[in-house]
Amino acid sequence: MSYAVVMAFVEANSKPDQRVRLAASLADKFNATLIGLSALAVHPPFLVEGVAIQQASPADIVEIMSTLTAKGDWFRSVAGLDHQRLEWRPVLDYPVDALARTARSADLVVTGQTKGPGDALASLDPGEVLLKIGRPVLIVPDGVSSLRAEHVVIGWKDTREARRAVLDALPFLHEASRVTVVEICDGGEENTAQEHLDDVVRYLARHRINATPRVLLRDHGSSGAAGLIKIAQQEGADLIVAGAYGHSRLGEWIFGGVTQDLLAASSICCLMSH
Repeated sequence: MSYAVVMAFVEANSKPDQRVRLAASLADKFNATLIGLSALAVHPPFLVEGVAIQQASPADIVEIMSTLTAKGDWFRSVAGLDHQRLEWRPVLDYPVDALARTARSADLVVTGQTKGPGDALASLDPGEVLLKIGRPVLIVPDGVSSLRAEHVVIGWKDTREARRAVLDALPFLHEASRVTVVEICDGGEENTAQEHLDDVVRYLARHRINATPRVLLRDHGSSGAAGLIKIAQQEGADLIVAGAYGHSRLGEWIFGGVTQDLLAASSICCLMSH
């Protein structure tokens, strides 16, 4: 099992050079095709008493497509891959909707990190992307330019989303020299957590992947994301694998949760699946 197609989303109004180079390096690592995608939506008509006062003109649409085409030239120059393994897709649509639709062509999608409320016409909300696209998403923080993934930390929780994430991460796990599976639990739940991890470690061993289990106690008031990030940093890991939104997104937004905290605060790349 490997990734045959990596897709990288590129914001039309920025130049994320490091993320594009990282995505290109992954395409090289897995001998995959790299698809670049950028999308812009037009402002919807402004209606007054049923009459459209302001709407995009044909000239506005031509200008948007010109911007997206120029972004494609930039993407090709930064990615630097052979043109036969490189593809560019400019889309006139809301970025989340464009990516949700186009991700049918990819095995792995690479995006940036959450930066607070953004312009839905030009930027992605990674949390919404995770819920919609049905593909693993690699979240790359600003300033990260490479991903060797020699040591991978799996944040385990006995949920459908975590199982999906481990399966989706198998190409990375096969290439890693170390894999650590971590479950963060409350006091008194250590034995149950260890049973979960032993099963996961046995599953990975049957895929010819050696993994080490670790049970950690949850800090009071913590979602667990801080613990995952801390152990990854201490052990020199540069990839965290985790399920996304095992609870509702609204609940995480109100009360906090691992997904929301990883999207907002991790300085390490996160591969997440829903």
